[in-house]
Amino acid sequence: MAHGDMSFFSRPSSSAVKISAPPSDEPSSPKPSKKDSTQRQCRNILIYGHCKFQDKGCIYYHPPRDAPSPAPPDSPTPGPALPAQAVNAPVFVPKINPGSPTPAAAVPASIQQQSSISSDSSSEQSASQPQADFQSEQTQTSDGEQYDPYNPYSYPSHGGEASDEGGQVLSMNPYDMPPGYDTATLDPFYAPQMTYHSQPLNYHLYSLPRPDTLAHRYFVSDDIREELQKRSEIIHTVPPAGLGLPEELQGYHTLVPLETIGADRRKFGSWYSTVYRATNSSDGVTYVLRRAENFRLTQPVALTRIEAWSRLRHPNLVSVHEAFTTRAFNDSSLVVVYDDHPNAQTLYDAHIKAKPPQFQGGRLQAQSNRIAERTLWSYIIQIANAIKAVHDAGLAVRLIDATKILVTGKNRVRLGSCGIVDVLMHDMPAEISFLQQDDLTMLGGLIIQLCSGTMSAMNHLQKAVEALGRNYSSDLKSVVLFLISKPGTHKTVGQLFDMIGSRLLTELDESQNAVDRLESELMSELENGRLVRLLCKFGFINERPEHNHETRWSETGDRYIVKLFRDYVFHQVDEVGRPVVNLTHVLTCLNKLDAGTDERIMLVSRDEQSCLVVSYREVKACIESAFSELTRS
Repeated sequence: MAHGDMSFFSRPSSSAVKISAPPSDEPSSPKPSKKDSTQRQCRNILIYGHCKFQDKGCIYYHPPRDAPSPAPPDSPTPGPALPAQAVNAPVFVPKINPGSPTPAAAVPASIQQQSSISSDSSSEQSASQPQADFQSEQTQTSDGEQYDPYNPYSYPSHGGEASDEGGQVLSMNPYDMPPGYDTATLDPFYAPQMTYHSQPLNYHLYSLPRPDTLAHRYFVSDDIREELQKRSEIIHTVPPAGLGLPEELQGYHTLVPLETIGADRRKFGSWYSTVYRATNSSDGVTYVLRRAENFRLTQPVALTRIEAWSRLRHPNLVSVHEAFTTRAFNDSSLVVVYDDHPNAQTLYDAHIKAKPPQFQGGRLQAQSNRIAERTLWSYIIQIANAIKAVHDAGLAVRLIDATKILVTGKNRVRLGSCGIVDVLMHDMPAEISFLQQDDLTMLGGLIIQLCSGTMSAMNHLQKAVEALGRNYSSDLKSVVLFLISKPGTHKTVGQLFDMIGSRLLTELDESQNAVDRLESELMSELENGRLVRLLCKFGFINERPEHNHETRWSETGDRYIVKLFRDYVFHQVDEVGRPVVNLTHVLTCLNKLDAGTDERIMLVSRDEQSCLVVSYREVKACIESAFSELTRS
């Protein structure tokens, strides 16, 4: 390419006017005195018509802004060429970013020597300007000045912003440190130890609030969505480093402790117990592993009790899957595998454990752990129902404790750690009827603990029963007294349900209402499934590069109508050209399209030269025709 062609891509060269010394045949101008310098017109006025240093200490004459640049008194009128007096004008200071090297002015050395006296004061003043003055100068430039073609240094950087007049405004240097920032305290680029913190999930996955007209009709409610997102997040947590956990345990991997591993571990009878969450390698599902430490299995027949528990399924029981012994923890441990219920908490953590105080009415007040009686009746009915299922299977729970019962939903409880006591206490057999009677006694003790809000309530039984009678109904007190009474033939789960009476019907009503609410939530997701199928068809048809060797297949025939409808739904703009992001409009159009209504709409081409009036039924027929053509090929 010729040099003239390459000049098109090069950066524009400097177009500043070169100031040269006067010829030798003309008498040189005398050196101006400081007294005359105030009457000499500023060189910026002569060259550019304005001086941005006029209000910042420039010592030369500046005509009024409303006047058309009159000549100063006792000075010759400037002609087409630059006069000799322009030689003594101060050196022009270009607009540059702070911190960048100042380019040398294109002035001969002789002229620089003559103008050094007058320019020293101006240069010292401009050099001493703080960064705030530079910002105000930029604001002044953006308000009153545009891009100067005579200044080679006025080109904006990549961070320049457009001004109101259409020009560019210089932005600050992004590599400059802010004022007051000490560069000596900067951390190295690669820190010696990088720490990462888990960011909270964005449970509400919409850029704008949901319209009021779409209240729970097309989306799952916010509470259910947030709860499900929390469960999904907890499932994918990883254990912290340095715990020394085995990488694989009888087909389970990624063990995450769910309880304290240190000295505050809870004892499970005579054994310390720890709970882990692990992923099964065969099905990829997470399970809960309860480990009993330092347990030596002397009779393998003890594991047959776990097989009986694994066949028992109940909505108020944490299902048991299998049990095995292992030495992966450097000891002999018993491990029982249960279903995983993420984001669940125990009854102890939910209702008995002391909660931190909160601000109420401007003061820090303690929170009460008192449970509503309606919630207590719900817990009693669910736990009694689980006990009845276990007794009917010929088994006994043998462990009804606030730290082993899980709250997996709103007032939904499940008995946990079932079956492990049968293995641990296999060497000490007992009559099953006495064990079942003991289950009812433990249920009564659990109710007293929940009503009093302390785990030591059974140590002061008389005071706990009196407090229960003052705070709750007589029916609840009668149930508790029946459960903690002496064992006998009359003490059965059936007799307990007779005492509960009509409250069983209330619990049944609540469970059916919960099922109805969940079905309505599923119906809203079903509507979303229909709309997703429509969007998938749009994606298959629109903007397809070619089909059957036709490069314009998506731009002709029925496909053109589909393209215009896509623009009508997603690419609308308002009267000033801004995109219209209206979720209500999108869902309304897609639902009408899926139903194939006879309502007509006007589709306009992108060049606004043609328009089509079609109905949703016709657009739906075009989509089905184009999609069928794709599937046939």
